[in-house]
Amino acid sequence: MQLVRLLLAILLPPVAVFMTYGFSFTLIVSIGLTLLGWVPGIIHALWAISKHDEKIKQSTI
Repeated sequence: MQLVRLLLAILLPPVAVFMTYGFSFTLIVSIGLTLLGWVPGIIHALWAISKHDEKIKQSTI
């Protein structure tokens, strides 16, 4: 699942953020950044996914 989200973060950033966070403010930011430019959308999606995964790892320790 992690690989799918990372690939989607590059191809369709808002979809990857939606798969990670659902409907949230993060999704709205991702859509906005993607509309402003594809590269900012990718950067935000990769950052959001990595932060979410990091938070999950910390909560399981």
